[in-house]
Amino acid sequence: MNEPVLRSADGARVVVAGLGVTGRAVVAALVGRAASVVTVDARAADADISGPDASDVSVAARLLAATDLVVVSPGWPPSAPLLATARAAGVPVWSEVELAWRLRAGAPWLAVTGTNGKTTTVQMLSSILVAAGLRTAAVGNVGTPVLAAAQDASLDVLAVELSSFQLHHTVSMSVEAGAVLNVAADHLDWHGSLDAYAAAKGRVYRGAQVACVYNVADPRTEQLVRDADVAEGARAVGFTLGAPGPGQLGVVEGVLVDRAFHAPVDARDRLRTAAELGTLDDLAHLGSAGAPPHVVADALAAAALARAHGVEARAVRDGLRAFRPDAHRAAAVRTLDGVAYVDDSKATNAHAAAAALAACAAGTAVWVAGGLAKGASFDDLVASRADRLRAAVVIGTDPTPWTDALARHAPEIPLVVIDPGDTGTVMLRAVEAARALAVPGDTVLLAPAGASMDQFSSYAERGDAFTAAVQGLA
Repeated sequence: MNEPVLRSADGARVVVAGLGVTGRAVVAALVGRAASVVTVDARAADADISGPDASDVSVAARLLAATDLVVVSPGWPPSAPLLATARAAGVPVWSEVELAWRLRAGAPWLAVTGTNGKTTTVQMLSSILVAAGLRTAAVGNVGTPVLAAAQDASLDVLAVELSSFQLHHTVSMSVEAGAVLNVAADHLDWHGSLDAYAAAKGRVYRGAQVACVYNVADPRTEQLVRDADVAEGARAVGFTLGAPGPGQLGVVEGVLVDRAFHAPVDARDRLRTAAELGTLDDLAHLGSAGAPPHVVADALAAAALARAHGVEARAVRDGLRAFRPDAHRAAAVRTLDGVAYVDDSKATNAHAAAAALAACAAGTAVWVAGGLAKGASFDDLVASRADRLRAAVVIGTDPTPWTDALARHAPEIPLVVIDPGDTGTVMLRAVEAARALAVPGDTVLLAPAGASMDQFSSYAERGDAFTAAVQGLA
């Protein structure tokens, strides 16, 4: 079956799988191009096909017999009956990102993916682009669908955050520059394996025109660059918290340094020179004791993408100074009795929690953890960060993945398990327990390493509950 030519609004027959924010944006874009659209969502009452029929294989087969294309929302796994049936029938399956790429108005894309740090990096990137006087938008997995911005001819460049779910069904995108910040085990139930998850992340590099940005400290990201089929002339650009080598960005004596885009590639003194992009002081507002290392890494990745687009060094500095993170990302809530309280509720997996704990001095973290483990193990997390812990407070309906890891790798650490019986007061009791364990100079850190939906509606509600409990301490 030939793929429909949607640019010409040829009346393609399209099934839209999922009617959340993304799905509704897709429907609006397709209807505006005279496409014939059928929506499928088991939980949306206004979908054309909902309830049990949304996952019925025979219904899917009949539907796809008269379909040119399926556009799928990120929450749908590849194993969903509709998608499996589409693949078997030879019907193309696209993400909203793939559709946006095909309908784009022409603005280049600077794209970010990775297990952790995506939103911070793409928002830093947007701040830098604005400081450079460019018309831009931060879109994608950050919350705003890519489609609308991609069709906006007034924008100069897009800062695009992409999840592995979105990239899995993205086949023709060719970004100006793409970055993979890191790869750690996550969403393995969706992808099936770590290799498949990493391969999905690596799609951001496919067809990259100017630069593939990778994390020097994460060899898997560099391998994804090596494996990528990129445009002729595209460069591999690493970022590191240490002194950068040629073709990299890094840190030298507190200065953010660019040794990749500082001079023309044929400049005779290129290997002996560098450009100053800013200092760690420009990021000091992003942490209670200066920017944590993972935030500095995000800033370097954002700078590399901006520099790939030709942004001047001064705009990098100004953009980083102006950047303010969203709530629940290493947000300093309060200091009380010499103890800092930090909300990092967005740390929903072990990799993110490890980064948050790494920002604490040895033996000073009272760690508030727990939630939905999503099948993950926390042995490596606890073993690698046990030296940072003074104590731990575990919430969640099933605390055993955390308590078992603590028992194996940090048995000497004081531990309080919060009774999950009264969900409404769980965070208040956790904060009170943490306060009792902390001493002046400590940090009470909410970095759960798990999802929130066992006791909260979202990581944001969980973070809000932590903040409210901390603010209510006498």
